[in-house]
Amino acid sequence: MQLLTFEIGGQPYAIESRRVVEVLPLVPARPLPGLPDYLLGLFTFRGSLVPLVDLSRRLGAGPAAERLSTRIVVVDLADTAPPGSAGRRLGLVAEQMIAVRRAEEASTSLPALELAAAPYLDRVLRLGGETVQLLAVDRILPAELAAGLFPDARPAGSRP
Repeated sequence: MQLLTFEIGGQPYAIESRRVVEVLPLVPARPLPGLPDYLLGLFTFRGSLVPLVDLSRRLGAGPAAERLSTRIVVVDLADTAPPGSAGRRLGLVAEQMIAVRRAEEASTSLPALELAAAPYLDRVLRLGGETVQLLAVDRILPAELAAGLFPDARPAGSRP
């Protein structure tokens, strides 16, 4: 499995590259009032409106710095699409895009953390001398927020 690695608050994180649709330069989002501060709003991606999440804020590290290396990673939310649809997409703002790495290179792997306050934290890997936290993109948004943003989607993990 390949991983796209980046930094949040100076710490390395990764997401599975099979979930990545595209990596884009940072673009402005149309704000949505009354939502958590980590949900920056909506942006247009290939003619569709896509919710945009600041991963730094979501993980409690403050707003992402607007650097040349700050990017939007557009990901597919696998389990939220109705049968026969093209799927649901989410934009994730991440700093310091680093590299694509192979999970098979991990010297150590700890199981996913099971924390109610941080359900998006997945396995911890030791890759080439650094400890990398894997993020579960399907759990970045709380269920209630995902249901509001994707009203025709079925809940994550449910079967048709």
